Amino acid sequence: MSLPRYAVIGNPIAHSRSPQIHAMFSAQTGRPLQYERLLAPLDGFAPTVQAFREAAGLGLNVTVPFKQEARALVADRLSTRARLAGAVNTLWLADGAWHGDNTDGVGLVSDLARLGVDLRDARVLLVGAGGAARGVLQPLAEAGCARIHIVNRTASRAAELARVWAAAALPGPTRVSAGGLDEAATPGGWNVVINATASGLQDAAPRLPGGLYAAGAMAYDMVYGSRPTPFMRQAEADGAARRADGLGMLVGQAAESFHLWHGVRPDPSPALVTLRAALLAEA
Repeated sequence: MSLPRYAVIGNPIAHSRSPQIHAMFSAQTGRPLQYERLLAPLDGFAPTVQAFREAAGLGLNVTVPFKQEARALVADRLSTRARLAGAVNTLWLADGAWHGDNTDGVGLVSDLARLGVDLRDARVLLVGAGGAARGVLQPLAEAGCARIHIVNRTASRAAELARVWAAAALPGPTRVSAGGLDEAATPGGWNVVINATASGLQDAAPRLPGGLYAAGAMAYDMVYGSRPTPFMRQAEADGAARRADGLGMLVGQAAESFHLWHGVRPDPSPALVTLRAALLAEA
């Protein structure tokens, strides 16, 4: 009897650590499965998903550049957080059709909680206005942030994200504002600064002004690596008391996907320890 079949789909995909993460979750929870990497042509996402389904596939993690196409694929069969994110990173079959969710924001919030960050009434600076930023806005608001200020190299993109999110979001007390990178500072500093840009992949940090951090503040980079990212080094120089990369977010969003598929929530901590050790060994 074949094992339940799952995969991560993207382009490129060879670098993905998702198979290792889900194998660890499978062993921890006693839920046997097979999980693979699935390379889709840039113009062939839907046919690749259909072929996977016809080969008894049950669920997919979706990574760049297909999260918006996954959103279109599920039509209205999606969670509230996926609707607000405008993107889907988790697919599963139910009642003969694909359903979608977005677990990125849950992964971020859960990792910040693991790191001891209290988001209630926090002042948060969100750097970047792309899909990564949009995917975490609602979970941050639901965690109780008092203010989220979105800044981007192109200020109009940050303003548009704030406008679209405000029009679609669930009611709540969180105040969302926007501006350019040069408008990132605030009196008293931010409690949390989150880099949602891909600058670290180019070995660079966003061009942010100094004086961003309140006492005890956290600087969090969604990118991860074997060494502190350029954003983390920039934050340290600017006085951020705590700094973290996005490896815990990666494992956290995977744990939420696993829960959606299997009805059991794995403990992400052992997988995070294993992946961190592997990264350090690669350094």
